[in-house]
Amino acid sequence: MGFFKPKHQKINQDYMQQLQKTNIDSIEIFSSFGENVNFIKEFFNHSHDLMTYSFKLKQKECVVFYLETLVDQEKFEQKFFNPIAQSTNDKDKMDRFILDHLPKSINFAEITQKMLLGFSIILIDGEKHVFLIDTASNNERSTDEPTNEKVVRGSHLGFVESIATNLNLIRTRINNHNLFIEYLTLGEITNTKIAIVHIKGIANEEVVKEVQKRLKSISSDMVFSPGYFEEFIEDTTSSPFPQMLNTERPDRVTANLIEGRIALLVDGSPTVLILPINFFSFYQSPDDYNSRAYIGTFIRVLRLCSFILAVTLPALYIAIIGFHFEVLPEELVLTVKGAVENVPYPPLIEALIMELTIELIREAGIRLPSAIGPTIGIVGGLVIGDAIVKAGLVSNTMVVVVATTAIASYVVPSNEMSAAVRLLRFPMMMAAATFGFVGIVFGLMILVIHLCNLESFGSPYFAPIAPFRFKDLKDAIVRVPVWKMNTRPLDHKPVKVLQQSRTRKWKKNEE
Repeated sequence: MGFFKPKHQKINQDYMQQLQKTNIDSIEIFSSFGENVNFIKEFFNHSHDLMTYSFKLKQKECVVFYLETLVDQEKFEQKFFNPIAQSTNDKDKMDRFILDHLPKSINFAEITQKMLLGFSIILIDGEKHVFLIDTASNNERSTDEPTNEKVVRGSHLGFVESIATNLNLIRTRINNHNLFIEYLTLGEITNTKIAIVHIKGIANEEVVKEVQKRLKSISSDMVFSPGYFEEFIEDTTSSPFPQMLNTERPDRVTANLIEGRIALLVDGSPTVLILPINFFSFYQSPDDYNSRAYIGTFIRVLRLCSFILAVTLPALYIAIIGFHFEVLPEELVLTVKGAVENVPYPPLIEALIMELTIELIREAGIRLPSAIGPTIGIVGGLVIGDAIVKAGLVSNTMVVVVATTAIASYVVPSNEMSAAVRLLRFPMMMAAATFGFVGIVFGLMILVIHLCNLESFGSPYFAPIAPFRFKDLKDAIVRVPVWKMNTRPLDHKPVKVLQQSRTRKWKKNEE
């Protein structure tokens, strides 16, 4: 491409500094070709990845700008270099290529924003528009199943880091014109793209407006992921319980959208936030609806029992050993007594040693390379558990209690709720070490009161228990057959309550 050559012009620094003090949203392209070129260079501070090429079209000066780090070179060649090369002997063809097929813009705010998204721009002397070419580079991974949300039976697709791909996965599942997507930009420096997704006619518009208001009130230089701005918009940041459900599964998002909830997607993150949400939604899994109703109910009740077990089991051990030894059966008294009598620490210290050891092994397993992480977790747990018992630092009973507690805390389908459960057992252990069973009862009372007072965007967090709605129990603690789920849950105030008619109107052997 010998007709291209780098273009360098002297920039009027005083003039550019004056322009920078002006709001760029109000700046349109200048009548002077040189001023437009200088503005683009100055706006990007002469960054080394800002590529500039000059050429002539019908004796008119033309300049192409693009950010090399955001552009796909193959796209650039196909959409710009190749048409120009093919049209060197056909000037009319080149004119048609530029004037008829490319979008245009006159506002520098839009032009520079497009360049930051990977577009290339063409400036032509005498033209009142800047021409835009979509040459953005797409570095995407495949939509594989999320590693932290595995299911046995169901869809094995997962969200990726591209917001366009994620919205496509939602659109293909909800093929309805009422699916509404609104874009926002957060982060004064990062300019991260956010998508608010809901279904008009089902989602409560007041809740949608509240979400929009809270998101637009965020004033921060950087927003990288949903977890970063989650604390900006949630109702109670001091609560250990997550007030938005995060997931990487398209089927889980679409199911909640159809129930009338709202989804927040962030460009660059595979995690989607669902809101408003209640406590029992964290214990639901797509497998519940792909299995028999009795099996789904059994598994869901098992998960809810694991919550109580994970929070109270170490506290019960401490209370029994320290205060209420008489509640043990006679057959176990001598066994437990023999296990704990040689331990030099009180039950609370013994429990803290083991619980913190389990947390260290878990964190190490996550941070280590995937090839050796699980091995270190298993081998480390076995070796440390055996050695610490032989050293007389903890009892065999404590090892069993901590292992059972760890298993129970990982039954939760949501990682955020699992972390909250693991955190809650520490204050419960303190209460048990201080007051015994009375401390556990008071701790559970405080926990239930907190859950009853908690809200997620104005919706009761502990619904349908508080406030109690018998009809909504059909998909909370139990899972009734799908054909009986005629209405949507009412905790998030959906506009349309009825979601299906009673479809089993047929009779067996009816002719």
